[in-house]
This record gives sequence, structure tokens and C-alpha cells, in this order.
Amino acid sequence: MDYKDVLKNAKVNLNGSCRVCPVCNGKACAGEVPGMGGKGTGEAFRANIDALGGYKLNMRTLHNCSNPDTSIELFGKKMRIPVFAAPVSGTILNMGGKFTEEEYISWIIKGCLHRGIYPMVGDTAVDSFLITNLQELKKVDGNGVAIIKPWENSDVISKIHLAEEAGAYAVGMDIDAAGLITLSLHGKSVGPKTIEDIKEIVESTKLPFILKGIMTSDEAELAAEAGVAAIVVSNHGGRVLDQTPGVANVLPQIATKVKGRVKILADGGVRNGVDVLKMLALGADAVLIGRPLVSASFGGQTDGVKAYIDNIAADLKSAMILTGCNSIKEVTGRILV
Repeated sequence: MDYKDVLKNAKVNLNGSCRVCPVCNGKACAGEVPGMGGKGTGEAFRANIDALGGYKLNMRTLHNCSNPDTSIELFGKKMRIPVFAAPVSGTILNMGGKFTEEEYISWIIKGCLHRGIYPMVGDTAVDSFLITNLQELKKVDGNGVAIIKPWENSDVISKIHLAEEAGAYAVGMDIDAAGLITLSLHGKSVGPKTIEDIKEIVESTKLPFILKGIMTSDEAELAAEAGVAAIVVSNHGGRVLDQTPGVANVLPQIATKVKGRVKILADGGVRNGVDVLKMLALGADAVLIGRPLVSASFGGQTDGVKAYIDNIAADLKSAMILTGCNSIKEVTGRILV
């Protein structure tokens, strides 16, 4: 599948909710929430792109690295590359409404699994969407992760149990959605959590629990103390709070504090394999990719998702060769300028 055709199709099928810009940097869609943009000025979205762009790679060619191993094992699952599909949901609210939630999430799930990575499925203001996402996940033996919004604890725990029934191998909460405008527009009650709240949720399940939406080192330490298995360093794609820094700007100090105590995932501005490599060098164990996979699915359905993942994998492998990294474990800050 020609990926240029995928992007052309996506531009039409997203019905103006996303421009499918040559560079997905948040400039054209600033303030478009609901939609695919960033909140307010859109600078938090753009900061994710700019932060990654501020790092360059040391090119090295005098070494024995010609066929690097791009795989990792995380939460007991082997992954072809250290990439998850981010839990992006809401076809009606944010993606133009041409396709149903069931169609969209089925393409994401199938495309990811066909290409050796795993999907995260999400929760929205429309209650039925999580049910749909979990039903689709159950069809593939639960090979994915369910991320729940920060509702009242009793509701979060109830939805975690639904994810367990669907066979999900890990669960989590995107606490960075505490101020998401698309939820408040529907009268949905979400909010911050205390450490006691997080402990209660973690203890409600035997599955690995992921806390998404950590942007400071002190909160990373609190999350570790609460017993989470992993954190996601994320500003929710710039969609909840204007003027936050980019993820790549805060990731190193977070990694310094909690690396080895919890798994560290990073979500924000990753577009290609070089971006993946940079995030790993800055301290992440794996990354999440959101908006580009929406475009891939809307432009080419399952085949579009597979094509995008193949592009990322090839790009990552090439970048590892040219920075002298034989495996993901060898990716460190030494490759960065």
C-alpha cells in the first residue's frame, strides 16, 4: 500500500477534524478540542514536537551493528518494536464521525497485532465506546491494554473489571484527562486523584496498572510509591492544559528519579522511528503513538495501520544502525546531542 495514498484518503475521511498535515505539529488545528488539536493556543501540542526536535543524533558508523534487535519484552509480552497504539477514542466526538468506533478500533487492534505490537484502547464521554473497544479486544483474546478515565474510584474499578473480563493483559488510567473538555461538555465527572485513591485502584486488580499523565519527577515518585507498574509521561497530546512543556523536556529528570522502579512510557509528538529512538535515549522503555495511527486507520483501515507500523520499524532499525545500537538496551543518552 502506497502510504501517500493512505494519507490522501485520511484527509478526506476525517471530514476536516484533522488536516493530515505534512508535519503533524498542531499548528493548523490549534484550539480544536473537540477535534484532533491542542487546547487553547495549541502550544502544549507544539511543545511535544519542538522538544523532540531539540535533540539531534550522534551518527556513528565504526562499529559491528548491522542488524539490530528492535524488540522488547514488556508486561510479559514480546513486542517487535517498543511502540503501543495510544488509547485514542471518540470517532464521533473527535474524528469527523465518518466511521464508527467499532470500525476504527478494529482496524487499530488488527493492524497492531498483525505487526507485532499491542493496542491500548480507551474510554470516552460516550459510555458505550469503552464497551465496544473491550468487545473488539475480546475478539483477539484480550491482546491489549485498557485505559480508563479518572472517574470516581468505584466507576474506575467497575470498568477495570470489565477489562479483566475482556482478557486485557494490563489496565490503566489516563489521569491527564482530569480536565478534558470533551468530558465536561457531556457532563461527565472526572478529576485528580489522591495517592490513597491510586493505591485503592492498584489494589483492585492483579493486572499491571499503568498511570498515564505524569509530567513531573515528584509525581513520578508518588506514582511509584502508590504501586503502579508503569507510568506514561504525557500531557495528553496537549489537549488538557495549555502551556505545558514538551514530554521530551521533562522525561530525562523523571527517568533519573524512577527508572528501574517502574516502567516508563512516553507519549507526545512521536511520529517516526527516529522519534522513538530519541525517547528511548531520554529514558523511556517504550512509547505511545496516537494521532498518526488515527490517520493511518482512516486512510487505509487495517492495511494502513500495518503500513505505518512497518515504516516506523524500518526507520527505527536504520537509526539504530547509524547510531551503533545493537539492541534496545544499548540505546542510551550517548547517542544524543
